[in-house]
Amino acid sequence: MNTSDLRSFKQAAKQLLEENILPYWLALRDDLHGGFYGRVTGEEQVIRDAPRGAILYARILWAFSAAYRVLPNPKYLSAARHAKQYIEAYLLDRDYGGSFWSVTANGEPLDTHKQIYAQAFMLYAFSEYYRSTMDAGALHSAVSLFHVIEQHGRDRVYGGYTEAAARNWQPIEDMRLSDKDENTAKSQNTNLHVLEAYTHLYRIWQTPELHEALTALVDTFHTHIIQPSGHLGLFFNEQWHPTNHHFSAGHDIECSWLLDEAAGVLGMNCDEDVRRLARAASEDLHHDGSIGEKVWWEQAEAVVGYTNMYLRFGDPADMDKALAVWRFINTCLIDTENGEWYWSVLPDGTPDRINDKAGFWKCPYHNSRMCIEILQRI
Repeated sequence: MNTSDLRSFKQAAKQLLEENILPYWLALRDDLHGGFYGRVTGEEQVIRDAPRGAILYARILWAFSAAYRVLPNPKYLSAARHAKQYIEAYLLDRDYGGSFWSVTANGEPLDTHKQIYAQAFMLYAFSEYYRSTMDAGALHSAVSLFHVIEQHGRDRVYGGYTEAAARNWQPIEDMRLSDKDENTAKSQNTNLHVLEAYTHLYRIWQTPELHEALTALVDTFHTHIIQPSGHLGLFFNEQWHPTNHHFSAGHDIECSWLLDEAAGVLGMNCDEDVRRLARAASEDLHHDGSIGEKVWWEQAEAVVGYTNMYLRFGDPADMDKALAVWRFINTCLIDTENGEWYWSVLPDGTPDRINDKAGFWKCPYHNSRMCIEILQRI
């Protein structure tokens, strides 16, 4: 791929971010109750009284903070500050630390259990806000969340991080991240996003404590989470024995570049693990250019992951994969009329209007991050 093609790719990503993704979310700002509306259906119905989830809010804060850092538009800073103020007012637990899972549309605590995955995303978001604004309070919040995760989520015996606890950090019976997940002590998904959050924090807060924690987690991926096949194991018991043998191509390719980033900030070499993950993910590439189950987030991560592979190792076949997925996104996933992306493409090739356009899990994170990564890397 020549320099001119790369520049065109970068310009298209910038246009997608600023004309399709971010305007959609700016329009969901709730100036009456604060924050942003908690749900939009696949048919574009805004559910103004929908509960508001920690994951959604952390990802909104991250997306607008990162967008402002890369493209310093005051509208993005205003949106980031608006999300931050809502999180600080309603989602952070002042009594026990950490973040609730969800609140009502009026900001009342709804589901108060503590998912380590959610704590990691809050840390990630506050780190990005600090990185974009140098707001000392945001750094303090990020560091506080780091200590919460280390105290309540880290397994000092077998390594890695556990799934969940009650509001007061006591054991909880149901530790599942969602109804689709297994009720196990550990998962690749939670550990992957702790890795991501700690990498981000390390860029702005390089302490021996964080260096040790992030190094140990990189080793946990190498030793326990990446399986002999090159795929990530999905769910594990406390001792890291896999509880099934399924895999997720989207998580494989996402982990390939997040692990590469973590190794990079630490000065480590994980090249072989990065290559193995990308090769494993490629087993689930389809003839139409898509990957996995044709869900929006998998496509976004594939573009970043294969672009990273090309820029790191120089194989044009990896850039071909990235561009094939990029074409699938542009042809099949982007809602050019209303903005944002559909949840997925259905087996018959039509857009998925059943699942949400915005909600607990449909957030401006994977797709905006894809665009921002392209802007930063090329």
